Parts: sequence; C-alpha cells; structure tokens
Amino acid sequence: MKAGEVFMTHRGVIKHDDIIGQPWGVRLESHSGHPFFVLQPGITDLVQAIKRTTQIMYPKDIGYIVLKLGIGPGKRVLECGGGSGGLTTVLAFLTGDTGRVYSYERNPEVQQLARKNLRLLGLDQQVEFKLGDASDGFEERYLDAIFLDLPNPYDYLEQVSPSLKGGGQFATLLPTMNQVELTLRALAHSNFAFIDVCEILLRHYKSDWGRLRPVDRMVAHTGYLIFARSIQASLDGLEKDEGDKETDD
Repeated sequence: MKAGEVFMTHRGVIKHDDIIGQPWGVRLESHSGHPFFVLQPGITDLVQAIKRTTQIMYPKDIGYIVLKLGIGPGKRVLECGGGSGGLTTVLAFLTGDTGRVYSYERNPEVQQLARKNLRLLGLDQQVEFKLGDASDGFEERYLDAIFLDLPNPYDYLEQVSPSLKGGGQFATLLPTMNQVELTLRALAHSNFAFIDVCEILLRHYKSDWGRLRPVDRMVAHTGYLIFARSIQASLDGLEKDEGDKETDD
C-alpha cells in the first residue's frame, strides 16, 4: 500500500490511505458500497500472487510435494528449474532459518525475478540462488531432498544421486505420460527405489448451503508427480528387463 494511491476494482475504488494502518480482519467499503476485508495473506495467497514469467506449480501439487519430501525446519533441499520462485517460496518458508534451499536455474533473467519475489517476502536469506544447468551436476552433498522441475529429469539422475544422502528424497512433476514413462524407466535402472506416481485432482464446491454442488470449473490435471528414494545398494539384482511385468503393491 502506498499513501495517496487508490485500489481500483470492478466493485469500486478504495483509497490506500483507508487501508494503511487498519488491523487484520477489518471490513471496509468501496466508493460504491461493496464490502472488502483486510486479511493477512497465507503462503498459498503469496505463491499465487507472485509476479511470474514462467508457469508456476499449483498449491494442490506443492502441498503434497513438500509433505511427501518431508520438508521442514532444518532440512536441506535443492530444486533445479527454479523458475519464478513459486515452489522456492514454500521451501524457504518451511525450512526456516535453520534449513537451506539451493535453487538452480540456467536463465539469469528468470532467476533475477525469483530473487526479487523472495526478497519481497523476506525469504531470500534462506535461499542460495545458483546459475547452472543440471547436466553439470550440483555442488551440494548429503541433501535431504531434490526436486527437478525440468521436462527431461530422466537425463539427470546420475547428477541427482551423488547429491542426495542415503535414503534421500527425489521428486519431479511432468505434464505427459510419455515423460513419466521415460522417467520411470530411468529410475528403475538407477540407484532409486520405492518409486511412486500420482496426480492430485482438486474440486471445489459452492459454499451456498442452500444449493451445495461442485463449482462449474475445476483445476484437474496439472501434472504427474513422481517420487523415489535414493539407495546405496545396486539394483542390478532386481528384474529390470524391457518388458517389466505389472505387479500389485
């Protein structure tokens, strides 16, 4: 909010001066009488509102990713393909002052925007931004988790494995089954186990108790999530033939 400016919407205009200094939760009215509420934004609001030049992940996917990877205070996690900083924001928020996020991106202009976004939220000190390509590998070792936001993560598993601690978590998100198939094949022939594939579908409902039903639109498929654990032992003794049989978990 800046003194002397106005917030213009299709439901009327509110002066910034009428918002500045108000307590969270207060109700205001625009010049046309429409109600507005001053609410403290949550991490989901912040991620969805950041300035971006690249596609960011949806909160429905980010939420499951960070839980599955066990992200929390003190964890050391690396992402490659940081983009505009959507996932970076959540990782920095969750790892806190005692953890560390390493964000690799090969496009300096995109990374500069991510830096700015994290700085505006006061989270940039938890992140080490590095310009680099996954093909060159990563400097860090004994990481708790690595997330690749790349279209071809199957090409970089040899670079991922040395940077993870034993049992460390790996994850990626891919939009097509073709990419998933290639990644699963690569994981099966690398030092990874406990491979899991899923997608998250989220459907909202109208909050009118008198006509409760799903909303007309929903965010359905956004991507397939793949998770795996780094292991130290070789998988050479396991069946990895080209015609893998389907087995029940």
